[in-house]
Amino acid sequence: MQIFFEQLINGLTIGSFYALIALGYSMVYGVLKLINFAHGDFFTLGSYLGYTVLVFGSAFLTLHFGLWGGLIVAMMVAAVSLAVVGIIVERLAYRPVYPAGRLPAVVSALGASIFLQNLIMVIWGPRFQAYPTAVIPNIHMQLGGIHFTMLQVLILVMSFFLMGGLYYIVQKTTFGAAIRATALDRDTTALMGININKVILFVFTLGPALGAITGIMVGMYYRQISFTMGWNYGLKAFTASVLGGIGNIPGAMVGGLILGVLEMFGAAYISAAWKDVFVFLILILVLIFRPTGLLGEKQADKV
Repeated sequence: MQIFFEQLINGLTIGSFYALIALGYSMVYGVLKLINFAHGDFFTLGSYLGYTVLVFGSAFLTLHFGLWGGLIVAMMVAAVSLAVVGIIVERLAYRPVYPAGRLPAVVSALGASIFLQNLIMVIWGPRFQAYPTAVIPNIHMQLGGIHFTMLQVLILVMSFFLMGGLYYIVQKTTFGAAIRATALDRDTTALMGININKVILFVFTLGPALGAITGIMVGMYYRQISFTMGWNYGLKAFTASVLGGIGNIPGAMVGGLILGVLEMFGAAYISAAWKDVFVFLILILVLIFRPTGLLGEKQADKV
């Protein structure tokens, strides 16, 4: 039973990464009906920017902001930077091809992904980069015989805070109502006076920003990053989106957490070598038996 709960904590930690990245996929798909394949590379770029700030500015940040304050500053720098990158990519790679339909936009997204991945490799090099271990001490904790770390607690608290904040914005605010209306019917929403471009700008700002923060958390958790990791995490986050219901924000959260838990249980009780196979198996089963996802696609409602 102890192993079960420890793997559950590990799965929720990994699943929170998938869920936060999946939110970017779901928001873009909900508004534009576009699979943003470059989103995984936003996550990677944010991780590298956070690494750069923490490594080269550690003395300054620790002196002026303290250990925790320095980490928050690094996350803010990465989030703001990736928000700007998201806007640039949307303006240059996506907006010119919107009138041509979905397929050219998908091809453009793949091109943007390849460009960002190679840009990261050129700037930081092809080798793995090690995150500084002094950022968050890997303090081990125990509760009722169950072992976990302070870093896992921090990641889970931050992840649920970010997911809860996004859910509140989308479901409880006026601008959130505009986002939901745009996702349901863009043409009618535009006729009602809602600025569609502002909604698109928002999803391409917030999605990459969340991805950047997630990238820093992944770097702290695994202690190393690679310029190719965006493809793997992006694919799993896309699977989480499909699992929960593509375009459904609560579904992306639930799908990511479920996927992480299933992956960890599969690695613990079957074989760690097959853990990535479980992801594809889950995707196939969902597409066969529940193509709209566990929570289903977003249906029209009154906003």
